[in-house]
Amino acid sequence: MKSITIKGSKRESVGKVSTKALRNAGKVPCVLYGGDQAMHFSADELSFSKLVYTPNVYTATIELENGDKFKAILKDIQFHPVSDKILHIDFYQLSEDKEVTMDIPIRLIGNSPGVMVGGNLRNPYRTLKVRAIPANLPDFINADISTLKIGDKTLVSDLATGDFKILHPDNTVVVQVRVSRLTIEEEDEEGEEGEEGEEGAEGEEGTAAAEATPAAE
Repeated sequence: MKSITIKGSKRESVGKVSTKALRNAGKVPCVLYGGDQAMHFSADELSFSKLVYTPNVYTATIELENGDKFKAILKDIQFHPVSDKILHIDFYQLSEDKEVTMDIPIRLIGNSPGVMVGGNLRNPYRTLKVRAIPANLPDFINADISTLKIGDKTLVSDLATGDFKILHPDNTVVVQVRVSRLTIEEEDEEGEEGEEGEEGAEGEEGTAAAEATPAAE
């Protein structure tokens, strides 16, 4: 998985006054969990733009002024309710041999034959929760839809690999191609028109037969 570098400074004071001063200076107070003890640091708000404002998922390399480096993932983020400015971020420190859980985006590959003939593509999950050691965390979970016809579906079990574990039931539907509502309505209309035509033909035949039969004296 790709990593984004966050350059920060370790915080010596974590009180409300120092926190407010940091935010006024355009910095974001952060906490790194998962090590021997929680570590407080701060970084420029602009440093988080590629990490936060993106549909992709990245790990973070936190570099401090004293030269310390930590691999981490973003676990929680708080925004201002009005301005949407970042107020606080929690990170979790990664260990090479320790599994971690992350939400990984799903990437659809190819074009579905079912969609090309009028089917409706349904993919209710934009991400899937995955557990793996950091080295095996994928950037995306690829779902190949190039063979999906109308009525076909892709399940979690179809996407499983030995590198990571998907934390959803195997029968969870990730992608499905359904008959579109428009197609159903068109078929219903065609059926009604066909029935009306048959009724009209039967009526005409009945009238012609009556005319051909002499009236009883």
